[in-house]
Amino acid sequence: MEDFRVSDAPSAATPATPTSATPGWERAALERLLMAQLKEQRAARRWRVALRLLWLGFLGTVAWLLFAQVPTTTSVSTPHTALIEVQGEIADGTEAGADQVVVALRQAFEDSGSQGVVLLINSPGGSPVQAGMINDEIHRLKALHNKPVYAVVEETCASAAYYIAAAADNIYVDKASLVGSIGVLMDGFGFTGLMDKLGVERRLLTAGENKGFLDPFSPQSEVQRAYAQSMLSEIHNQFIAVVRKGRGDRLKETPEMFSGLVWSGEKAVALGLADGLGSLDQVARDVVKAEDIVDYTQRENVASRLARRFGAAVGEGAVKALQHGGLSLR
Repeated sequence: MEDFRVSDAPSAATPATPTSATPGWERAALERLLMAQLKEQRAARRWRVALRLLWLGFLGTVAWLLFAQVPTTTSVSTPHTALIEVQGEIADGTEAGADQVVVALRQAFEDSGSQGVVLLINSPGGSPVQAGMINDEIHRLKALHNKPVYAVVEETCASAAYYIAAAADNIYVDKASLVGSIGVLMDGFGFTGLMDKLGVERRLLTAGENKGFLDPFSPQSEVQRAYAQSMLSEIHNQFIAVVRKGRGDRLKETPEMFSGLVWSGEKAVALGLADGLGSLDQVARDVVKAEDIVDYTQRENVASRLARRFGAAVGEGAVKALQHGGLSLR
């Protein structure tokens, strides 16, 4: 029987790999090792360059978003309706705050092409201070430029938002809009009972017997409560005076009108809190008589919004909210 054995000799068809018996095998192995290392270095270098370029592009984009200013509206020579949106909470640092809205108002009034200014409002309210500053500026600019101002309500025009709307020549609403809430509130929390149950002692040192009267961890005396209520009533009376000044004889006052209640848009028209039903396009077309609409709203860029939302101010605001009651028209 024939023996089948694997030969130790290399086949003629298969090239021999370098071995210690092959002349120059060390050089060939070293060359392959160096070439592989060189390829790895080149690949690593390309990745480093690519990553650096990506980081530079990312940082450049962030820098542009942080420092780029919202382009201001240039003077438009053709007749148009000037639009300014008052959306969301009316507070310092928001798009509906006085800083943003007043800049937009001045640009809109100063533009020779604007035939009238429309405030498109959708806000539950906010700071009486911010609303008062916007209200005062509307009256000043109306007298200076002799241009009409109209408020158009979308979903909600409540409290501080109505404080602003009261400065308009006319207020237009949807029949289902929420309008009114002419009142003032100061809210906060009291934890004294919980602290007693937990056995926690509050140690608050003040110079002035009423310095800490809004501290949520300290009991509130009747004298302090009466003082806070007096202050709220004073601001409420200021609010009522602004509404009466703005609405004049159109206002059909009832005992509930200044109680903080809200009404549908249809009921608001019947009470004289609004003048009629209408949308932005309708008011621009039929009231202002300038169908083209130019938006003057000052909008916050994305990076600034994120920085404000997630920055250190968030934590500080949360602490202040716990330590002090918030005063607002809502």
